[in-house]
Amino acid sequence: MTSDTAEPTRPAAPRPAMPRVNTVTAADIRASLKAGFADFRARPVMSGFFGLFYAVFGILFLWCLIALGQVWMVIPAVVAFPLVAPFAAAGLYEMSRRLQTGDSFGRRDILTVMARQRGREMGWMAFVTLFVFWVWMYQVRLWLAIILQDASFSDLNGFLETVFFTPEGWTFLLVGTVAGAVLSAALFTVTVVAMPLLLDREVDFVTAMLTSVRVVAENPLVMLTWAAIISVTMVVSLVPAFLGLIFTLPILGHTTWHLYQRAVAPEGA
Repeated sequence: MTSDTAEPTRPAAPRPAMPRVNTVTAADIRASLKAGFADFRARPVMSGFFGLFYAVFGILFLWCLIALGQVWMVIPAVVAFPLVAPFAAAGLYEMSRRLQTGDSFGRRDILTVMARQRGREMGWMAFVTLFVFWVWMYQVRLWLAIILQDASFSDLNGFLETVFFTPEGWTFLLVGTVAGAVLSAALFTVTVVAMPLLLDREVDFVTAMLTSVRVVAENPLVMLTWAAIISVTMVVSLVPAFLGLIFTLPILGHTTWHLYQRAVAPEGA
């Protein structure tokens, strides 16, 4: 027998509306790069800190691989290193957001931005990024075992000689490049505006990723151009012992924020 005094069921909270995606052009990329460079000039030391931290982490990571005798991981690690850049640039997005709104901020406000996001869903995006990084490293090891199974190398020079000067090495590079391009394209598609969106609004990480996919799907040529700019800039930055990242990572991070602002309509619009 049911009770007449039972409390009525509360209606479920309405799900936030999917953000509206704008059409972006090459002019938007140029304007975003200009704004990103202006943000870097506004706070060069704080911006450069993120690039320096990223560069030092990369150098130490490679040193550990070589010291542990994992020379086969050096090339894939260098190639995959830019994959985690969107997550590393979270503080840069916050800087650009505050510069845009005119809010004052100090080092603590920016360096603790990720800690303040622990109650939201930025951590899930970090998991997605690191998972793709892990998949990349695992598939490289798989192709290494299949293609270079008869090769022998005990140091970095031996590995580089095998990879760049043998037919098996060329096959390994070709297969690895194709697989890496697919993974990089997939990660770029789901993260290009997802990170700034999660920092800017109260949305879940699935909504953020779907919005990012829609931005790429509705602006394929422009976003492909942006992906190419990021890829070329990051590769060139790695050449001088990763030190180019001190300047390029902050500028790309600030630019990403401004491109997100142009690609995704304001909340409620």
